[in-house]
Amino acid sequence: MTTKQIFDYDRAFGFTVAGIDEAGRGPLAGPVVSACCSIDYYIEGINDSKKVSEKKREQLYELIIEKPSAYGISIIGPEEIDRINILEATKKGMTEAAFKMNLTPALYLIDAVKGLKLNAETKPIIKGDANSYSIAAASILAKVTRDRIMREYDKIYPEYGFEKHKGYGTKFHIEALKTYGPSPIHRKTFIKNFVQL
Repeated sequence: MTTKQIFDYDRAFGFTVAGIDEAGRGPLAGPVVSACCSIDYYIEGINDSKKVSEKKREQLYELIIEKPSAYGISIIGPEEIDRINILEATKKGMTEAAFKMNLTPALYLIDAVKGLKLNAETKPIIKGDANSYSIAAASILAKVTRDRIMREYDKIYPEYGFEKHKGYGTKFHIEALKTYGPSPIHRKTFIKNFVQL
């Protein structure tokens, strides 16, 4: 869908909505980052963060946060992910992001995840980041925040190549994991098939 189509989808509700999405459920290392965003003005190019180039995502991130949008961002680290599992960590992060936002919408639109206990009605949407403007905006905030974190980790642990794969299980990453063992930011529950802990 185009930016205009997903923008119109949100506006059709006729009241204030906020979108919630996350970045980083699948990687072997690093945090899961969740964002909640309520945005009622049009920015060309906002879409599912996976469909937008890294350079464009960075530009859109700055446009979203410089406008009078309401947003909240939550970061749940690898130790917590290992402790409570990735689904519960995602739910915790999404809830935190919603309550960090300085606005209570009439409705939260959530990318696929069910069972969040928030202070307004919730509506999970399959492939929400491709269908809802506010979820797409949240996906960009979450993805850019997480990518920036992983680029910083790359400076601390350059042998793993976090700059390139952002912690996902690429062949290079798995080989580095087998060669050097896990770093402090690896998710132990995610890497047990590759290394002995």
